[in-house]
Amino acid sequence: MALAFVMGWFAASQVEHPWRPAPSRAAPATKLATATPAPPPAPLEPEAVPGKVRRGETFEAAVRRLGVAPEDARQVVLALAENMDLANIKAGLAFDALVRRSHDQGAHAQLVSLTMRTGPASQLTVSRTFDGAMRLKALEEPVHDDTVAEEGRIEGSLYESAQKMGATPAITAQVVKLFAHKLDFERDIQPGDRFKLVFDRRVSESGRTVEAGDLEYAELHGVRFYRFKRRGGEAEYFDPSGKNIKGFLLRTPVDGARITSRFGLRRHPILGYTRRHQGIDFGAGARTPILAAGDGVVTEAGRKGGYGNWLRIRHNGGWDTGYGHVSRYARGVRPGVRVRQGQVVAYVGSTGLATGPHLHYEVFRRGQRVNPLSAKVPQGTVLAGRELKRFKADKARIDGLLAASAGPALAKAGIEGPKG
Repeated sequence: MALAFVMGWFAASQVEHPWRPAPSRAAPATKLATATPAPPPAPLEPEAVPGKVRRGETFEAAVRRLGVAPEDARQVVLALAENMDLANIKAGLAFDALVRRSHDQGAHAQLVSLTMRTGPASQLTVSRTFDGAMRLKALEEPVHDDTVAEEGRIEGSLYESAQKMGATPAITAQVVKLFAHKLDFERDIQPGDRFKLVFDRRVSESGRTVEAGDLEYAELHGVRFYRFKRRGGEAEYFDPSGKNIKGFLLRTPVDGARITSRFGLRRHPILGYTRRHQGIDFGAGARTPILAAGDGVVTEAGRKGGYGNWLRIRHNGGWDTGYGHVSRYARGVRPGVRVRQGQVVAYVGSTGLATGPHLHYEVFRRGQRVNPLSAKVPQGTVLAGRELKRFKADKARIDGLLAASAGPALAKAGIEGPKG
């Protein structure tokens, strides 16, 4: 009986109870693979961005306009304030920034550095240090004296072409004045014409002109000018023989102008009938500088009928020049004021009876109008004796500079120089 009880209990223990889950007979579960996180995008390279202060804008606002964080712009202002007055800056102040954009299009860019030139050979740089702070550094480049002997080609006006060569505005203005004595800018100077210049300057280590020196030599269309200072006088320009190239009156009192109407009978473009044209017209853009054709005294400066704003200058020997349709007069130009040849005395306009901006130019000989293109005006003086000897020594020095620069100039142009 005991045995029967044990066997019955064992059989009952093998019955699956409804509250006890049956052991699973499925295959063992497979372990899921864990995904590897994508690496963060590489930081973008810094990019150079030019900046400029607009009218009515603070320097901080100009920096923020580049897209940098307000805090970065504020730090730059605080750093620069140590060396300059940013509260009274003028519109047009330029600077260069180095910024690092974010992959997030809506995020601010990071300002890496900002550089501002404070002079031809000096600049201030604010840069970010490893700890994120902004540090200011002032840089002053070393400068040295330099004499430039170069050859160029006419591209645009003579003034523009000389500037492309590296001449300063003061040098280029002197070049234009010199050639205005001997050449007609409309007929004689053509695109592609070669010209040579020798001039002094002070230049920074990076090649930036710090200060303009003297124009030593200029050559165009076979016309050559050498600078020479006579004893007890100002420096003047002479041709290779020692003759002063300074004519009594300039042939062209406006740089880059073209003759649009000549002296003599013509049909007036506004009045519609034929009458004598008492001068020549030079077509030029509004506000182009007008140069005094010669040394003299201003006798008239005001409105004069169809001439509009009129200017008249009295020169020595019974010669006068007149300038019509000007937009305005240069500062200080009024009757009784003495002016020098090549000095800016007015600006091209279209006042009076004029269809567009141009200069109406007249020449008077003892009160009578004469043709400016054919008038026989006095010529310059000629050196002699000891002054001529000194001039020839200076000329030899300039010629040596030109010869030394000819080799590199030919090589640059791909032309083989002379052998032997």
